[in-house]
Amino acid sequence: MARIVLTFGIIAGLIVSLLMVIGMTLLAGPDGVGSETVGYLTMLLALAFIFVAIKRHRDINLGGVIRFWPALATGLGVAAIAGLFYVITWEIYFNMTGGAFMDAYITAQIEGQRERGLVGDELAAYEASLRQSMALYANWWFRMPVTFTEIFPVGVLVSLVSAAILRNPNVLPRRA
Repeated sequence: MARIVLTFGIIAGLIVSLLMVIGMTLLAGPDGVGSETVGYLTMLLALAFIFVAIKRHRDINLGGVIRFWPALATGLGVAAIAGLFYVITWEIYFNMTGGAFMDAYITAQIEGQRERGLVGDELAAYEASLRQSMALYANWWFRMPVTFTEIFPVGVLVSLVSAAILRNPNVLPRRA
């Protein structure tokens, strides 16, 4: 199981890292902030390898039958490794750009609130709150777990669905 988890975790991690870099450098909007929808879709694409890992573990190591909990453990292992790749890639990108993302993000959020009609003291309070949050985000000990929580819940969801589907040996049965 460990070999399958490592192999597919690394594959998923490399895919999500590559797609993140492409998204942040080539597909980002004029304010430097990319689409969250595109970001989560790329996570789903990369984390589809959780399904493949569970199926492979079921078919190769377990003779075509897997119970829910071992399937879930396999999926969570792949998700954790992919999450580590995601965090490391984000840290490299964040530090190479000098944290420029933070300024672009704050500007975009403030503009969004201004367009929604927020003005005066309410806008100033919102901006102060945002800047306080970004001051925390500037510290790696805060930023790394926050970054991990962007991808890992998606991996948990994919793992749960994949484990529930693949525990049935009649779904995509093992080939002889």
